Amino acid sequence: MSARFALVDCNNFYASCERVFDPRLVGRPVAVLSNNDGCVIARSEEVKRLGIPMGAPAHEHKEVFRRNGVVVLSSNYALYGDMSARVMETLRPNVPAMEVYSIDEAFLALEGWQGVEFARELRARVRQWTGIPVSIGIGPTKTLAKIANRLAKKTPELGGVLDLGMVRDLDELLSGIPCGDIWGIGRRLALRLEGWGVRTALDLKQAEAARVRKSLGVVGERIQRELQGVSCLALEELPAPRKGIASAKSFGRPVETLVELEEALATYTARAAEKLRSGGLLAGCLHVFVSTNPFSRQRPQYHAGAQACLRVPTNHTPHLIDAALGLLRGLYRPAYHYKKTGVFVTELVAEGDRQPDLFEDAAEISRRRSVDALVDGLNRRLGRNAIRYASMGLDAKWAMRQGNRSKRFTTSWEELPVARA
Repeated sequence: MSARFALVDCNNFYASCERVFDPRLVGRPVAVLSNNDGCVIARSEEVKRLGIPMGAPAHEHKEVFRRNGVVVLSSNYALYGDMSARVMETLRPNVPAMEVYSIDEAFLALEGWQGVEFARELRARVRQWTGIPVSIGIGPTKTLAKIANRLAKKTPELGGVLDLGMVRDLDELLSGIPCGDIWGIGRRLALRLEGWGVRTALDLKQAEAARVRKSLGVVGERIQRELQGVSCLALEELPAPRKGIASAKSFGRPVETLVELEEALATYTARAAEKLRSGGLLAGCLHVFVSTNPFSRQRPQYHAGAQACLRVPTNHTPHLIDAALGLLRGLYRPAYHYKKTGVFVTELVAEGDRQPDLFEDAAEISRRRSVDALVDGLNRRLGRNAIRYASMGLDAKWAMRQGNRSKRFTTSWEELPVARA
């Protein structure tokens, strides 16, 4: 079996990012929480062994955290995003093609000579250059590479690398993989398969093809063929065109006034505009929503949204903020405790495909682009929202809670790590 694909997966990625800049966390249980320090979204191996599940509400496990010395941290997405980019840029020059699958995973296309030794060298290079430990699984298809990666991560004696081309009896290995652990088979599909006696990856591989297609459709048929070593899923080197961009966060405390809602929405809309420009896109429509806390049963509930289509697609921040705030004012109702607001921009088109407006002023458009480019450049250098529009406010008392966030070591001049000798 000749290997064609490798899956590189960062181990306990968020916790590993934190350990790179605080070595005191190595060997200690580390849990990272979601927005507003709500739920556990990342766990070190030590936390997993304590039996704390993914998504567990943090307030329900405070005593377990305290008793076991768990280091609980707020999510630091600026750090994680930048470290992810560093890992991907370390991988990219070493292979003919690569697909960034998620923030901590990438599929690689391998040449014939690239096998276990290459994977070990690549793993060591990523660790040396970024500090992030990774596991690498190699197989003739993306599905089998995913299985190999899972086994490499969970079997310490493999040293973080497994090439299925080196496995003598692949069927025996697949017989120990539950269907629910196969990439693309979720809980519901696994239960359906179990209903007709298909419980393992080997069972699915050997199942009657017509029955698989009838029960699971073309997706199930592709998974089966991938398990049989027939590559059906090519690398997606270019990301699929975006259909929309969302920007929304829950508030750190209940918000009642229109002024605070406007500040939050203007901030989120400015962020959406930045994402549009970074992708060379324009938005033709935007949707705004407001929501109270659905878990607060003592307070009255209110959830509403509104949409507007723009006369001319744009990524100019003031225009998008103006449209978003206009929708918000129509949605706002006093006497409610709002928990969240946000904006979703859709009908995206590439800047080069924009249909010109008959009455537009070319000089004015050039001026807007210059202003946006200047603001974006300064914010990249000085930190997000260092330069802001007045409608975004200054103190952001509504901002989400991040009481235990580590420093943004790689993206903020004020928070760079300091070495003392």
